[in-house]
Amino acid sequence: MNSATLPTRVVLLTGPSGSGKSSLAARTGLPVLRLDDFYKEGDDPTLPLVAGSSDIDWDSVRSWDADAAVAAVAELCRTGRTTVPVYSIATSSRVDSEALDIRRTPVFLAEGIFAADIVARCRELGVLADALCLRGRPSTTFRRRLMRDLREGRKSVTFLLRRGWRLMRAERAIVGRQTALGAYPCAKAEALGRIAAAAAGQYVRPRTGKAARVTRSAHTESSPTATSHP
Repeated sequence: MNSATLPTRVVLLTGPSGSGKSSLAARTGLPVLRLDDFYKEGDDPTLPLVAGSSDIDWDSVRSWDADAAVAAVAELCRTGRTTVPVYSIATSSRVDSEALDIRRTPVFLAEGIFAADIVARCRELGVLADALCLRGRPSTTFRRRLMRDLREGRKSVTFLLRRGWRLMRAERAIVGRQTALGAYPCAKAEALGRIAAAAAGQYVRPRTGKAARVTRSAHTESSPTATSHP
């Protein structure tokens, strides 16, 4: 697939569960592909378990269908539309499917905790505009995640507390892994600036000094600085 012939590219947005990916994506006004809808269903025999526990490890990329997610990204870039699953986190199942039409926008967002795991594949396909990892204070992420999960009744309180404590302790390692996979770590304000630049066909280099350098390049990929449900 030649990126020069593609009308649309994707900004991959990742970060720890509760880091604010969905709210930031909504602020941009761009079409959004929810990568968390590509979770495997709860009865899938390939689902991994948390070590030393009977809990399913929804923070492992093995709980997620990366092939289906990449196929949806590629189809959106090629045709501007695709069919995506509608996933219920409370029941760990796909309850429906729906059409997603991005109307030939030059850039759309694909957000989820496993977005960094498809950076290399999107780059190889020539559809990557940028890849970003939201980062912040682990304690803030813990509170935001727990309030959201309790409000939405995603899982039992015991499960959510167990998972939340585990993720808070692992948050810096999670960001480090996502960064190593090619997602540029940043706070929300910088992420919004890079997304705006991508939508304008610009390439924003990672910060190396007091300011980022911006160059015009409609088809140049960014070079970012070298895991229960979301």
